[in-house]
Amino acid sequence: MGKLTTHVLDTMNGVPAQGVRIELHRINNASRLLLRKTHSNSDGRCDEPLLQGPDLEQGIYELVFHAGDYFAARGVRVPEPRFVDQITLRFGVAHPSENYHVPLVVTPWTWSTYRGS
Repeated sequence: MGKLTTHVLDTMNGVPAQGVRIELHRINNASRLLLRKTHSNSDGRCDEPLLQGPDLEQGIYELVFHAGDYFAARGVRVPEPRFVDQITLRFGVAHPSENYHVPLVVTPWTWSTYRGS
């Protein structure tokens, strides 16, 4: 049984990013379906998998991380408009029986991701 999880790390401050708003969408042709809205917990993770088991299907998904709002709430002074604001990661799930962990490493000026396990 596969699952989709995420983890947000604030590398500017060297801490898990708590309270980041996260949206999960499924992409079908030209349409975008919102599947879930959540926030990262004190460990920078979600309290439960975003999708698991039969809910995780082969296809294209997007995670949207509201990083700009997170840094603003921490009092980080950045120019307006924000250089890094909403980060949209579009990725494919080819084998839904596998685990897909999509971490985000972020500062107000850069971000990175990879497929974890």
